[in-house]
Amino acid sequence: MVEFSAMMLQFAEQGEKTGWTYIDIPADIAQQLKPGNKKSFRVKGMLDSLPVTGMALMPMGDGNFILALKAEVRKALHKSAGAILHAKLVEDTDFKIDIPADLQECFDFEPETWEFFNSLPKSHRDYFVKWIDSAKTSETRAKRIVNTVNAMLRKWPYNVMMRNLKV
Repeated sequence: MVEFSAMMLQFAEQGEKTGWTYIDIPADIAQQLKPGNKKSFRVKGMLDSLPVTGMALMPMGDGNFILALKAEVRKALHKSAGAILHAKLVEDTDFKIDIPADLQECFDFEPETWEFFNSLPKSHRDYFVKWIDSAKTSETRAKRIVNTVNAMLRKWPYNVMMRNLKV
């Protein structure tokens, strides 16, 4: 387990990351968590006194990573950008996201979509599943499943699909 303190930061104008609150994970700390790795991976541990699991460390170049802090995490911590956060983290090798049955049904109907979905890195597959699962209505969920299947047919990763949905 790696322990460190970091200031909570917020992206200004940064494409899809605009407005995100996060902490920087310097390359030396990231290497202690997962030596030799340059891709996104999951961590678990404590942020101050808040237990966390399945949080993604995302590469930012030069070996540095960021840990995005969603609103629910910031609220639980009672902190915002500019605050100091004490972290105790370790790689989360237990984290697994199951494919929702309704999405799997669509993949079964269009086998090439399943093939492309499985060719994506695990972290990208997780983005699709979390996006679908976070829908608040059945109509929104259905639209997100359709958008995901269409993205797989076009061989689009998550970020490309999201960019094209905003156009």
